[in-house]
Amino acid sequence: MEHKTALILEGGAMRGLYSAGVLDVFMQNNINADVVYGVSAGALFGLNFKSRQIGRALRYNLKYANEKNYMGLYSFITTGNVMNEDFCFKKLVYELDKLDFETYKNNPVDFYAVVTNMQTGKPEYIKIDDAKKDMEYFRASGSMPFISKPVGINGNLYLDGAISDAVPFQKALEGNYEKIIVILTRPLGYRSRKTRLPYKLFYGNYPNLVETAGNYYKKYNETMDLIEKYEAENKIVVLRPSKLVKVKRIEKDTAKLQNIYDLGVSDCLSKLDKIKEYIGN
Repeated sequence: MEHKTALILEGGAMRGLYSAGVLDVFMQNNINADVVYGVSAGALFGLNFKSRQIGRALRYNLKYANEKNYMGLYSFITTGNVMNEDFCFKKLVYELDKLDFETYKNNPVDFYAVVTNMQTGKPEYIKIDDAKKDMEYFRASGSMPFISKPVGINGNLYLDGAISDAVPFQKALEGNYEKIIVILTRPLGYRSRKTRLPYKLFYGNYPNLVETAGNYYKKYNETMDLIEKYEAENKIVVLRPSKLVKVKRIEKDTAKLQNIYDLGVSDCLSKLDKIKEYIGN
C-alpha cells in the first residue's frame, strides 16, 4: 500500500497506557495510519491498534496488574523475566483477553516493532504482518535490559528496542511520509540523562550494545530537539502528556494506570480537530 501517514509510538513500560488512551480515541474516531512504528510498550500496547481492539490494553492491565504471574518481582525471581513469558505472551493473548489475530492479519496497516540487536547494537525494524507467527518480536521489543533475558530469534539475540531507537522519528523522516504523528509518553521538555546503569558489567560480551546504551541519552535528546522543531513548524502532530503523572515502570496501582490512560484520552480529545485537519480526515 502507498504510505501517507506514519504513526510513532514511544515506549516507557506502564507509561505506555497514555498511548493506549490516545489510540482508543483514534479508533473511536476512525483516525488511521498507513504505517506504525512501535517501540517496547509502544509495540506491545500499539498492536491493539492494528487488531482494532478498543480498550483491551487498559482492560487487561487493570485486571492483572496485581497478578503475581503477570509481571513484577515474582516473575523475575522465578523466570528471569520481569514480564512472565507464559502468562503475557501465551495465556493472556490466547485465553484471558484474546488478541484478535485475524483482524490484525487482515488490517492493511503496516506495523513495525523496533528491537535492538545485541551483537550489532543497532535497531532493527521488524514488519509484523502475522502477530501469531511473530509474537516473539513483540516480546523482544519489550524486553527491558537487566530484568529480562535476551530473546533469541533466527540466530540473533534481541533486547528492548528503546535502547537503540526509543522514538524512531528519523526512520519515519527517511520514509518520506506525507504526515507523521508522534505519541510520546513524557511531557514537553523532557530530556534524558547519561545512564549510570552497569551495562558493561552485565553485557560486557556485547560491546556494541554497551556503546549504544551509553549514547542513548544523546540520541534521545537529539530526537526530541528535532521533533520539537518539526512540531513548531506545524509539519507533524505530537501528542504527549499535558502534565506529569508519576507512574512506575512496573506500576501496580490501578488508579495510577487509569489516570495515565485517561490523560491520553483527554489530551487526544482536546487535539482531535487538529489531528483530523492535519491528516485530511
